[in-house]
Amino acid sequence: MSLSRVSVTGVRNLQPVTFSPSPRINILYGANGSGKTSVLEAIYLLGLARSFRSVRLQPVIQYEQPACTVFGQVELAEGGHSSLGVSRERQGDFQIRIDGQNAKSAAQLAEALPLQLINPDSFRLLEGAPKIRRQFLDWGVFHVEPRFMSTWQRLQKALRQRNSWLRHGTLDAASQAAWDRELCLASDEIDEFRRAYIKALKPVFEQTLSELVQIDGLTLSYYRGWDKEKNLSDVLASSLYRDQQMGHTQAGPQRADLRLRLGGHNAADILSRGQQKLVVCALRIAQGHLVSTARRGQCIYLVDDLPSELDENHRGALCRLLEELRCQVFITCVDHELLREGWQTETPVALFHVEHGNITQTHDHRE
Repeated sequence: MSLSRVSVTGVRNLQPVTFSPSPRINILYGANGSGKTSVLEAIYLLGLARSFRSVRLQPVIQYEQPACTVFGQVELAEGGHSSLGVSRERQGDFQIRIDGQNAKSAAQLAEALPLQLINPDSFRLLEGAPKIRRQFLDWGVFHVEPRFMSTWQRLQKALRQRNSWLRHGTLDAASQAAWDRELCLASDEIDEFRRAYIKALKPVFEQTLSELVQIDGLTLSYYRGWDKEKNLSDVLASSLYRDQQMGHTQAGPQRADLRLRLGGHNAADILSRGQQKLVVCALRIAQGHLVSTARRGQCIYLVDDLPSELDENHRGALCRLLEELRCQVFITCVDHELLREGWQTETPVALFHVEHGNITQTHDHRE
């Protein structure tokens, strides 16, 4: 799968632009502030109906514009194409269109256009709160396990009911027990899906990381969100008083985490910034391999400021891994000469110069 055409209107400092990317490697270069990252943000908006640069929508929409709009044509792995469109208004309303039909949720977009983002904020995957790692984990499970989404929705509904009861005490004993049972059933299923995914991810991650950097003793493990020796029902019963005091459920899949450890310590406390970036890249690329195995189409990679904090050897190794995925990649940089070499002769590579919010395709870097 790849984007063959992208049209952007009203996103940050970008002029209304339409461009036709290469199905493989696309390098967007230009001075800082020229709009390179905004191009990636527009593609991200097309795939998730939100930004990776701002929680709020207002900064994404161009000054004095009522809305921002992104359209894309997707070439499908099995042949044919699909059209996607996302429009976000300044008041917060948004519209998602897939093949001319209104979509009900951003999850439909995410399924239609799987995206992986590698950017300077990627360090948060190691350094940040468990929620960030759960999102990373569940993105992968969502794309390889068809039953995940419906089970996740069941879990969220049961969790909302229990938390409401903990705060307000409005459920009778029979209803409380029923929702606890539903919460435990959905939790066990989510845990099973996540566990199977991590089992598949670990060897691919380890192999990928070994091709980028040697870090002896780095381990990846999964914490499910409650004592591995106990049933969730027993944990909920024993922590009921504390849950009531806190006003929400303390144990369950909503507390799950991925743990990267080095010599018994949190890896983020030991690794250099460059090493952290390579670990995150290995995790993201490993996910891409699993998605490609589970689905006929590959995900699309958005890599912002690839040369940042990586030396020439590591840049080359990362480019080789991205190339081996045989998927579409968008890379931003200031100096495209830093990414000039390393691609195989037969790999299509397109260069786009971004300047003052305009995008101009220049040429294949080998010409």
